[in-house]
Amino acid sequence: MQEALPYKSWQNFPTDFRTLNKSSSLLNQESKGDVKNMITENAVIVFGRRGCCMSHVIKCLLHFLGVNPGIYDIEEKYENEVVKELEDIGGGDRKDGVLQLPAVFVGGELFGGLDRIMAAHISGELTPVLKQAGALWL
Repeated sequence: MQEALPYKSWQNFPTDFRTLNKSSSLLNQESKGDVKNMITENAVIVFGRRGCCMSHVIKCLLHFLGVNPGIYDIEEKYENEVVKELEDIGGGDRKDGVLQLPAVFVGGELFGGLDRIMAAHISGELTPVLKQAGALWL
């Protein structure tokens, strides 16, 4: 008789997967420059809530298109501080005056959330934007 293997509900995340928590959050002034550099140096970055299904949909769509975005999960208790800082960095795409998560930065600028990504994909606008940002080499 074979022995059952223990079930493991989580996997070790890849090196580009980071969780923003108290120790590595965007709360202090010196890390603000790091986040700005992170956004400008990477072609595509997705900031979302930890375990958010909408972040997962964006990640899957971008992977399907051939893009390997940076994914940054934000702990729920630090969400307000991080959103405020991302608003300062990225500006636009606000509903009711607040930046919505998940937030996608393409080419160093805020592109939008899930609704903007899906609308751009359906209209055919997303692929040229990703090519221009250097995320695709088609």
